[in-house]
Amino acid sequence: MAKVMKAPGKYIQAAGELKNIGTHVKNMGTKFLVIISKRNQAEHGEEIKTSLEEAGYACVFETFGGECSLEEIDRLMKIGKEAECNSVIAVGGGKAIDTGKAVAVRLDVTVIVVPTIASNDAPCSGLSVVYNDQGVVCKVIYGKRNPDVVIVDTAIIASSPVRLFVSGMGDALSTYFEARACKASGARNYCRGTAPNTAIAMAKLCFDLLMKSGVQAFEDVKKGEATEAVEDIAEADILLSGVGFESGGLAAAHAINDGFTQVPQAHGMLHGEKVAYGTLCQLVLEKAPAEEFDQVFNFCKTVGLPTKLADLGITNVIDEEIKAVAAAACVRTQSTKNLPFPVTEEDVVAAIYKVDEIGRARA
Repeated sequence: MAKVMKAPGKYIQAAGELKNIGTHVKNMGTKFLVIISKRNQAEHGEEIKTSLEEAGYACVFETFGGECSLEEIDRLMKIGKEAECNSVIAVGGGKAIDTGKAVAVRLDVTVIVVPTIASNDAPCSGLSVVYNDQGVVCKVIYGKRNPDVVIVDTAIIASSPVRLFVSGMGDALSTYFEARACKASGARNYCRGTAPNTAIAMAKLCFDLLMKSGVQAFEDVKKGEATEAVEDIAEADILLSGVGFESGGLAAAHAINDGFTQVPQAHGMLHGEKVAYGTLCQLVLEKAPAEEFDQVFNFCKTVGLPTKLADLGITNVIDEEIKAVAAAACVRTQSTKNLPFPVTEEDVVAAIYKVDEIGRARA
């Protein structure tokens, strides 16, 4: 199988960079559908509008409904089509961005992504995860290409809620371990090929930056400061993790995260928080060296990522629900199969409980 990787057409990162969006969208379109939440429009809408209009572009703002669902994608697509927009700008978190990417796919136009939080690795990937009304993943929409432009204003990232910033580190934490597993098993990545060495190197750099700068960035974001550590983690969370997961591949960490949607108690948890717990579970499944497991565990504990089931909101542990998580993580279409050894539902149940046992013992 051929080695294949994908990446955004252009990636721009700096404090205060949003004001230059009109410059960065050159040749992307002439009339932009801007998908944005009410809060982000209040905080950043005027800056976006002014920059686009000063550059000679028209724009139509539409409020994001809050969920990346087929209904929301269809609604926004119709608005963009009726307004004759020939490009999409998606502003916000992962669900707003995934919605914007999916709308651009449906309209067959370019897409510019402006993350306002670094809570996940959606901005640089070419796919959109779609949810149903119950908050369960129901579909993945694949674009012909990755976003044409990604603009990361780190001053905005640094002023985002700390929990969202930490969640992004949780999502990025899995990138190297999942890519490493896929490389070992020869599993297909999300580019319909296998991971080239470049993708693995980017995934490893993602992990290295988390270990080098994650704790400091955690402290800096508490103060709203766009420091060098925050710059490192923004790059790790958004660029390296985004390219790393798509071109490196996913394994058990994300599959277990998806499985936790089966537990109502965990529905209030963020994607990266569940992925972090899934990463610890994957390391247990792999029988990773104690030193490696402890490094990841201690990082999670230091920055406030989940290390036991109670941290995921699961205070009343019901065995049947944990079995449902494992069953969902082990279906044929899930990425647990990308580990370089067979994994059963019973193995996943045991790993979930083992991490919980360790987490409670070290609380």
